[in-house]
Amino acid sequence: MMGCKTLLCALAGVALWTAAAAASEPVDIPDGDFMLHATLYRPEGNGPFPAVVALHDCGGILHRPVANAQLYGEWANLLVADGFVVLFPDSYGSRGLGSQCRVHERKVTGSRERAADANAARRWLQTQSYVRGDRISLIGWSNGGTAALWTVRPTMPHDGGADFRSAVAFYPSCHRLRETAWSTRVPTLILIGSADDWTTAAICQQMVDGARGRSARAQIIVYPGAHHEFDRKNAPLRLRTGLTHTADPSGRAHDGTNPAARSDALKRVPKWLAR
Repeated sequence: MMGCKTLLCALAGVALWTAAAAASEPVDIPDGDFMLHATLYRPEGNGPFPAVVALHDCGGILHRPVANAQLYGEWANLLVADGFVVLFPDSYGSRGLGSQCRVHERKVTGSRERAADANAARRWLQTQSYVRGDRISLIGWSNGGTAALWTVRPTMPHDGGADFRSAVAFYPSCHRLRETAWSTRVPTLILIGSADDWTTAAICQQMVDGARGRSARAQIIVYPGAHHEFDRKNAPLRLRTGLTHTADPSGRAHDGTNPAARSDALKRVPKWLAR
């Protein structure tokens, strides 16, 4: 891999929609009659480079507060510095939708539209001369992490070309996936906090345990004391209210940085994707 591989370099990231170390550009990806808008980050040079399709959370991408956008910007910079092309498809903005964190009946689901977007993004990357078509991985956060887990199920439709090489899911919701006897066709890493009260670590652990013996490699890391969005930089723990699809019906959940979990994830994820 090219570029720096240290935690110091990882911490140099800046916001997704402001000046960033990694150059970005908007791209449009046709998928039948639908046009998927996305943001592309790529290293300097002709490549070919490995690539990552990155799936946003229920807040979407457009019009996000800078503090939230920094999460994706930092990961983009880290992965580009390690020699990856990174593509963020905008599943909500492309359909004229804003944040879905407080929407009970969502029109865009992880098992249908978002999985389709992930595959459309992968196919588009495979047509680019600067991308290694056989080295494209998938990563997602929260709702996007859940979508990633749906996308890599063996029963999910995908074209006959080169598949995703691996996947990473940050603090996904695993309840429905567990009930459908989830397994994965590619090596998959799940990162979640033991104190997460938006999505539940114990259910994800049960899901992974249930997949043993009938799945590609699936690994879960449960970080002690970490909450939702533990990998966001310098975010004090806060209580959010009015949410939907939380671990309990209250609509209340916490998120915020956990330094130990964040530090581990910033090192662990690039290594997993580089396998």
